[in-house]
Amino acid sequence: MGSFNDIFKACSWEETSNSIYAKTSADVERALAWGTAKRTLEDFKALLSPAAAPYLEQMAEISRQLTLKRFGRVLQMYVPLYLSNECNNICTYCGFSYDNKVRRKTLSPIEIMQEVVAIKEMGFDHVLLVTGEASQSVHTAYFKQVLELIRPHFAQISMEVQPLDLADYEELRPYGLNTVLVYQETYHQEDYKKHHPRGKKSNFLYRLETPDRLGQAGIHKIGLGVLIGLEDWRTDSFFTALHLDYLEKTYWQSKYSISFPRLRPFSGGLEPKVAMSDRELVQLICAYRLFNEEVELSISTRESQVFRDNIIKLGITAMSAGSKTNPGGYVVEPASLEQFEISDERSAKEIAAMLAQQGYEAVWKDWDNSLV
Repeated sequence: MGSFNDIFKACSWEETSNSIYAKTSADVERALAWGTAKRTLEDFKALLSPAAAPYLEQMAEISRQLTLKRFGRVLQMYVPLYLSNECNNICTYCGFSYDNKVRRKTLSPIEIMQEVVAIKEMGFDHVLLVTGEASQSVHTAYFKQVLELIRPHFAQISMEVQPLDLADYEELRPYGLNTVLVYQETYHQEDYKKHHPRGKKSNFLYRLETPDRLGQAGIHKIGLGVLIGLEDWRTDSFFTALHLDYLEKTYWQSKYSISFPRLRPFSGGLEPKVAMSDRELVQLICAYRLFNEEVELSISTRESQVFRDNIIKLGITAMSAGSKTNPGGYVVEPASLEQFEISDERSAKEIAAMLAQQGYEAVWKDWDNSLV
């Protein structure tokens, strides 16, 4: 069976980048004038390009209208539950990297339930399970145990862990696994090697084909994204959209989401190769919404309070709140090492109140359950 790699191999990073930066105002205006027709990948390039910057207000208004039409005035709320900071990979940008000499911890069943109690008290019904990539301790058997333990307590369970084999995803799905997020980090294959010199994550193609395995396993929702700052964000985002377009056509039964993690400081820190301004992130979010009316767009607590308050009406459909990015961060061990620094430290109740002030409703369950 084919995979996205077949399409990826036919695309040159340099040629794609040149094509994006060559787009003109006429290309942008053509993309904006599509009406009800679905915009193409070439339109997406135009909307990503520097030429689109003067059209941001128009893009934002179209994005707002499309999001209201499809999703209404609701935002899905979720919270990460970090299960482990053990990791066998060396990654230049991550606090959990193997070469960081920090105390490692994997939560036990009792500790997991202590965290679950705290998360439920915050109001959440959608949890995102996160671990480092350490196959000797956080493996399929461990994930099955965790899913079985917490499934009665949440309407939706998502997972952001190491890429797994097809058989593993098929094994986990009956235990309540709803959504899997797998970020490529960057689609620039040579630079990918520089940032992932050791560990299973250094296998670029295995990671690239993970969404194919998720689609084949029948996972309900698949999350994509890159770590903004590792490479040119416009080119990386185009490859993400190319990947999304392929997946939607190939595994049309699954739903899809896009996240926008910008490189944040951690202990030992990597400075972004390419800085992205807030205005450019707004442009990217609006470009995705104009390109795809159905895809869910998620923003995390990496972003500032002011930015998150202002982006709500422009295309975002999901948001985390009250996040801790360390194992046991809610109750068990609040002082342990974080994967990265968060920026918006408001509680879930404060976020819900802010949404209400803007005329939006915080939704604590999956869209399918909440909108019937």
